[in-house]
Amino acid sequence: MFSKFTSILQHAVEALAPSLPLQEDFVYHWKGITHYYIETSDDKAPVTDTNIPSHLEQMLDILTQEEAERESGETGPCMEYLLHHKILETLYTLGKADCPPGMKQQVLTFYTKLLAHIRQPLLPHINVHRPVQKLIRLCGEVLAAPTENEEIQFLCIVCAKLKQDPYLVNFFLENKSKRPEIKNLTTEGVKESVLAPDTGQSQGDHPGEPQAAAAASTSSPAANNNTNNYNLVTSLLNLTKSPDGRIVVKACEGLMLLVSLPELAAARCLTENTELCELLTDRLISFYKALPPSMDPLDIETVESVNWGLDVYNLKEDAAVFTGKRALISFLSWLDYCDQLIKEAQKSAAAVMAKAVRERFFVSVMEPQLMQTSEVGILTSTALLNRVIRQVTSEALLQEIVYFLLGEDKEAETPATITQNPLRHRLIEHCDHLSDEISIMTLRLFEQLIQKPNQHILHSLVLRSLEERNYLENKPQEEREPLENGQPHDAVDLEEDPLFGDDLSPDSRLSGSDWLGSTPQHSPDHSKSDGKTEVHKIVNSFLCLVPDEAKSSYHVEGTGYDTYLRDAHRQFRDFCGICQRWDWRGSPKPLEKCNLDVPFFEGHFLKVLFDRMGRILDQPYDVNLQVTAVLSKLSLLPHPHLHEYLLDPYISLAPGCRSLFSVIVRVVGDLMLRIHRIPDFTPKLLLVRKRLLGLEPEGVTVDHSTLLEGVIVLEEFCKELAAIAFVKYHAAASSSP
Repeated sequence: MFSKFTSILQHAVEALAPSLPLQEDFVYHWKGITHYYIETSDDKAPVTDTNIPSHLEQMLDILTQEEAERESGETGPCMEYLLHHKILETLYTLGKADCPPGMKQQVLTFYTKLLAHIRQPLLPHINVHRPVQKLIRLCGEVLAAPTENEEIQFLCIVCAKLKQDPYLVNFFLENKSKRPEIKNLTTEGVKESVLAPDTGQSQGDHPGEPQAAAAASTSSPAANNNTNNYNLVTSLLNLTKSPDGRIVVKACEGLMLLVSLPELAAARCLTENTELCELLTDRLISFYKALPPSMDPLDIETVESVNWGLDVYNLKEDAAVFTGKRALISFLSWLDYCDQLIKEAQKSAAAVMAKAVRERFFVSVMEPQLMQTSEVGILTSTALLNRVIRQVTSEALLQEIVYFLLGEDKEAETPATITQNPLRHRLIEHCDHLSDEISIMTLRLFEQLIQKPNQHILHSLVLRSLEERNYLENKPQEEREPLENGQPHDAVDLEEDPLFGDDLSPDSRLSGSDWLGSTPQHSPDHSKSDGKTEVHKIVNSFLCLVPDEAKSSYHVEGTGYDTYLRDAHRQFRDFCGICQRWDWRGSPKPLEKCNLDVPFFEGHFLKVLFDRMGRILDQPYDVNLQVTAVLSKLSLLPHPHLHEYLLDPYISLAPGCRSLFSVIVRVVGDLMLRIHRIPDFTPKLLLVRKRLLGLEPEGVTVDHSTLLEGVIVLEEFCKELAAIAFVKYHAAASSSP
């Protein structure tokens, strides 16, 4: 009570007394603090019962006022006094001893406000960054401590200052061998420290040097960085374990700032001498293991996207939606944090963190889940992996996920080597699993992969098998069989269709795509000189693959070939944007440079897709939709060999080889044999189409519905391929000089 009365009396005297010069006022308040320790005998009273908080607040106000009255960058006498008399060192000592109780909180607040309010750079001063470094070590020592809020505010302002001037981080890489002994502080020790503060320097040091170079020389930054402590990171990592969610988010934000610093020494110290990688992976593993063993893939796919730190939730509502929603959101939220952290991180640190996530989480935890034999477990883990791939945006993490799934091999596949990477082999085999659900989910996974901006995905899955173009017949032109795929009698006249004008935007043009116009030259039946004829022939080759008696789209309005053009144009433009920075060739590899004698193997992935495509008349509708979706994505890619192999009906295939076109031709041949065995084929086909479009209510089950649905998918897929071929040729013609 007496102390509070003294404080009120002091404020009244200050208000009535004439104003002193700022420096005298500053010294007066500082001496008010030091005299407390010299004169007091009661060190148990809380700091809030003393004048110390008021004195500290006044000192801050004076420093702020002094800076405002001076030119930018000029150090005033009050700031000089603070630096010269090592006031921050003394305050650190008092805060460490927490004498009187609550002093640590006051010191943290003073440091935070000082760094936040003073515009001139303070951290380069040795008498600032040394006590700041020491105070950092006190943060996060005790979980759920009463000073947690002040600790995180202080650490975050230090991080923000380092983000402004990244070179300053070298002052915070502390050499382990030079760290001073930590002494137990008694009340007497605190009093001694007030009179002669522990600065960690010899008496001969010059405390007021503002130059960064002088400070760096005394801090021994990163020469032997493998023996350095990064206490700022360690303290933030400790605070990420706080039970207070707000503290955790702020600590994560601080780490995000630190990993983005461009200093190589700091990046190396971050990954080698802190537990950051362990924090990321251990928490990811714990969230993953908290998920239910089986979940509906639709729930996993459709749960709302959650940005880390913003996953506000209601346990009751989440449980009502589906079991495990809260756990799933927590997992996806932390995954998002890992992804963003790696995305923002300095390049070498990002690579190390991504590799740690791969080895500690994907290989150790996810791979056994994907390799299990339980169908429910396979389905859930594949759906989760699909969601992970969809969410990841950082280049380094995506690269490690790709290597985890597909391996790092770049050589062409052979039938003998497809089992070398067990996980890759198993996933591709799952595209043709006995369980349709697993097949569909795995095909979706690969569809998602194909659309990611990573060159190795496409090289591993398809391009390495097509590099030598040994799917082409290795015979002189005169020895080849004459082709029968000429211009069909019912060819569509594209020139009369307004959708085929020159109004496609230039965004879809890909530089160096002359391969599109030159691909069909292997056929003697069509000349390269007339580009429109080339397009018409190829487009109509796909449009006329399905015979008229098996077509049903012309009976239903709005299902023509032109409906695919807009989507094909948009998707092709998107793929061009992704692939433009890759070193893909502009034209096919010259045949004379290709090793055509090597037996052709389409690769495991294309083999499974072609096998699936060959059974389109006998597979469920949803499976067929997913198989054709993956093949259409591959057809859209602007690579000359892939384009030639998937979209050119006129290439002469080597004996025993198949292409997408030849697979469809065989399916159509099978279809023609089966049509005549089904009575009322056309009316049934039309009824099934209308039911699929929702134009007819579900009624009596139609015989041969699987085959009829397969015919409809086949017709639509041929129209889609025709649209893709046209859009790609048009883009090539527009970009050529």
